[in-house]
Amino acid sequence: MSKSLVVSAPMLGSVVSILVSEGSQVSAGETIMVLEVMKVHTNISAPEAATVSKILVAPNDTVEKGAALVQLNHSNTEASATAPKQDKGIVEDGKTRALKEHTERVNKTLDEQRAEARNKRHAKGYRTARENLADLCDIDSFVEYGQLAVAAQRQRKSLEELQSETAADGILTGVASVNSDLFGADDSKAALIINDYSVLAGTQGFYHHKKLDRILAVAKQQQLPMIMYTEGGGGRPGDTDITTVNSGLQCESFGSWAALGGIAPRIAVANGYNFAGNAALFGAADITIATRQSWIGMAGPAMIAGGGLGDFKPTEIGPIDVQAANGVVDIVTEDEAQASDLAKRCLSMFQGDINDWQQPDQDQIADHMPENRRYTYQVRDIIQTLADQDSFIELKSKFGGAVITGFIRLEGKPVGLMANDCNVLGGAIDVDAGEKAADFLNLCNQFNLPVVSLCDTPGFMVGPQHEERGAVRRLAKLFTAGSHLSVPLVAIVLRKCYGLGAQAMVGGSTSQPIYTAAWPTGEFGPMGLEGAVTLGFKKELEAEADPAARQALFDKLLAEAYARGRATEVASVLEIDAVIQPSKTRAAIIAAFAASSSNSHH
Repeated sequence: MSKSLVVSAPMLGSVVSILVSEGSQVSAGETIMVLEVMKVHTNISAPEAATVSKILVAPNDTVEKGAALVQLNHSNTEASATAPKQDKGIVEDGKTRALKEHTERVNKTLDEQRAEARNKRHAKGYRTARENLADLCDIDSFVEYGQLAVAAQRQRKSLEELQSETAADGILTGVASVNSDLFGADDSKAALIINDYSVLAGTQGFYHHKKLDRILAVAKQQQLPMIMYTEGGGGRPGDTDITTVNSGLQCESFGSWAALGGIAPRIAVANGYNFAGNAALFGAADITIATRQSWIGMAGPAMIAGGGLGDFKPTEIGPIDVQAANGVVDIVTEDEAQASDLAKRCLSMFQGDINDWQQPDQDQIADHMPENRRYTYQVRDIIQTLADQDSFIELKSKFGGAVITGFIRLEGKPVGLMANDCNVLGGAIDVDAGEKAADFLNLCNQFNLPVVSLCDTPGFMVGPQHEERGAVRRLAKLFTAGSHLSVPLVAIVLRKCYGLGAQAMVGGSTSQPIYTAAWPTGEFGPMGLEGAVTLGFKKELEAEADPAARQALFDKLLAEAYARGRATEVASVLEIDAVIQPSKTRAAIIAAFAASSSNSHH
């Protein structure tokens, strides 16, 4: 006995092809016909093994939903036991081809198929853009944007050439997790931007900028921190396909990058040549890191020569020694590998607390302060002892050296730190140090990092030469930054706390921090005490005709001034909150921050 079965149309459509004939055997699941609706093909399959008894439609027929297409006769034949035929129909042939072409197209953007470009980078001791990318982010976490872009130069080169030679149009952009081993996948998302110097010398073309604009918009929308590798030669004049752009000044990338200041942390990494637009992006970042093999300038050789300013080699423009000394570069590294490591460490300071930390021996901290108050000491040793082990990251170490700025952790919590260095100008704050400290306070304030200030300064730097540098205006920035702090500030006076410079170091006054304490070695005064005695007792000193007697009077008055300015005396009239033992400093800072954090939750 045989049983009749009708296969019906599942939708309105037209018959593209009929893959069986009357009398043929079909297996369960075998494609017997293809319908098309809105240019989309749908396979019609046999529901079970059977014999085709009648075909009820012809190619190009339009059929309604539910219309009969094929009549099958089911019988207990061997066909019922056969496996479905492997004929996938014409649609899946196209799918297979598309998948293959896509794989080939993507592979052209990868290092394996760009061996010549990769080898050039390695020959210079540099890494490829994708090697830097892989080192930055966690394995398989990168979601790439715009990987298939090519330079807008189809009028100059074949698409085949452009796909490899201008892979991704010279910039890798996307979102990945960075430091997820410390903070988990959800709290470690970051936007990554890697300029690729192997593509047209890292120049910025039309689609390059469109990719950059897109990822900056994504970062703004999701408030993602960003790491950008800026190597490249600036604007690209050779994008011939874009015929409706004359000046290119409508480009939004630079403004969009700058506008993210205060919204999400931006870390820039330089290696090799970073000129013009690439340098502008680098300089606008919150934290700048550069290798020793970096040259950074607002114009490259061609632009300088075009301006009639002379012929220079690229290596004569903005070398690292210059850019570290003038404050353009925050951190100098040996190579790209170390730069990536420092970029991740800096980023971690904005990502949250860590659980794995070690505390140095606090009983040793007082040993770093000399017995003689006139002797210098290494305040970085105090910082290293105060902070969690190996957590200190210094910024701008070659610039404005009278004030040290950087990040530390205290019991795993990120904290901003600034400190006077008595080895530079005796700790007097010059305009470079003052502006550096002001910028640092603003950065901490923008991203909610509490601040510790270690004060040991005779005040602001003085003298006619310093005034020629705009000291009155530029040093005032430190007061402005301190007055705008909304994050907790703890001030610890290690030794000297004199004059306006000391007030600026503690946010404006000793009552501005949430906690102001001093070591027993602390000294306070409205100005350097020697100058105060000379000025305040001028008549008395001039009245002593005998030089020996005058010196004895000066020494006596100075000793009295020091006695009045000792930390314990200043604390007794409540000008500071406490005098603490050096070994208790770390605990006092942590307790003050904890109390502040607790109060802010109510």
